[in-house]
Amino acid sequence: MDYNNIKTLGQLKASSYKSLSVKDELRKNLIIQLQNKDAGFEGILGYDETVIPELQTAILSRHNILLLGLRGQAKTRIARLMVNLLDEYIPYISGSEIFDDPLNPISWYAKHEILIHGDNTPVSWQHRSERYTEKLATPDVTVADLIGDVDPIKAATLKLTYNDERVIHFGLIPRAHRSIFVINELPDLQARIQVALFNMLQEKDIQIRGFKLRLPLDVQFVFTANPEDYTNRGSIVTPLKDRIESQILTHYPKTIEISRMITFQEAKLTEEQKANIEVDGLVKDLIEQVAFEARKSEFIDQKSGVSARLTITAYENLISTAERRMLINGEKSTSVRLSDLVGIIPAVTGKIELVYEGELEGPAKVANTLIGKAIKTSFARYFPDPERAKKSKTANPYNEITEWFTEGNTLDIADSLGQKKYEKQLMEVNGLYDLVKKFHAKLSEAQTLLLMEFVLHGLAEYSQLNKKYLEGGFGFSDMFESLFNTELGDDDDDINFR
Repeated sequence: MDYNNIKTLGQLKASSYKSLSVKDELRKNLIIQLQNKDAGFEGILGYDETVIPELQTAILSRHNILLLGLRGQAKTRIARLMVNLLDEYIPYISGSEIFDDPLNPISWYAKHEILIHGDNTPVSWQHRSERYTEKLATPDVTVADLIGDVDPIKAATLKLTYNDERVIHFGLIPRAHRSIFVINELPDLQARIQVALFNMLQEKDIQIRGFKLRLPLDVQFVFTANPEDYTNRGSIVTPLKDRIESQILTHYPKTIEISRMITFQEAKLTEEQKANIEVDGLVKDLIEQVAFEARKSEFIDQKSGVSARLTITAYENLISTAERRMLINGEKSTSVRLSDLVGIIPAVTGKIELVYEGELEGPAKVANTLIGKAIKTSFARYFPDPERAKKSKTANPYNEITEWFTEGNTLDIADSLGQKKYEKQLMEVNGLYDLVKKFHAKLSEAQTLLLMEFVLHGLAEYSQLNKKYLEGGFGFSDMFESLFNTELGDDDDDINFR
């Protein structure tokens, strides 16, 4: 189609152009995509066997769609990517507010233009990127915003009565004619506004302040929402839900590998960060494991969900924590350490909704607990289970390490330590280097140091060492000494020993 040379209705009629509804257009292009085995929905990971097939089925069925799922499950991104299934350009009557199809006009303006100019009616072309409208549902959204209202100034200026459809100022939905229209967080929309959508979805009637107008709008509706039971803000009214033909459930990544891929795809790092900061796979997995632990934690409201944005922002913070240390110490490059995990706490606390028990603990403590559980879950993939090793009749590989702390030694690892001091402190712990080399002999120096620190964290999570949280780091000491040295609480001060 030569878009540049078709500028009038007559030229359009003489061409091979055929009018299609937006749903037929999406269906046509999806069929071509499926036949060519094109991937489609680029950047959407973990949905290949679940959400994407259901979405494609809904498009083939020409359905309006409700994407139902917790926050951070790529619902809005999926809706935005549907634009790629539209034709690159479509013609419309020049000057039309609702981008009327020249071969199928519906507004007074378009019909009037064709009546006056006939085949010489000017035609313009609209790119698919302009055929997407998105509205976040908030309690202050009105019928006028979505559908339209009578414009008294226009009526007075044009000397029209309120019975004339030209006095209507169209809202977002009529202006999305022949486009994709998305309403995010549909339950947040007041019930009376949801009711106003009924006729738009089925009967194609527009009712504005008693003005009834038959306007057969051609719109692909996509709604997103959290499951009704998961929100106290509102719900989708039943008749509206009944008119949305396909409901598709989204979900969080099911494996650490997919979660990692999403994090690296979305994390915004500078070229300097990528070049100067080395991140081991162990640390990458720990970041993802924190989110997995959060999604089953008794301290966190599971009905609210734990967004994929948690791991993305946590990873960015982790890199920046290591970068800050590198800059402070005047180093040109560095590797991420486990002590850098203190830097992810602000990212975690801002992304979780705590239940009552979690509020009692406090968000920072809950975040530290999640980090600890992630370390404990991952530890068995690298080293023997410390509890089993302790009970085993054979030699305990951790004995030399725990005995070093039993002798009264302590170790504080601040996230600001320079590389040489960091290495020196870890090397002071008897048996730590030898243990790592015994199970992982072919590691680089940076990886060896990381695993040495990992062993200390792991032993602490298995209650064989005491770990305390410092301002910007962690401290390790003997487990039993820390128990015996616990100071008496205020309530114990008045106890009379005889």
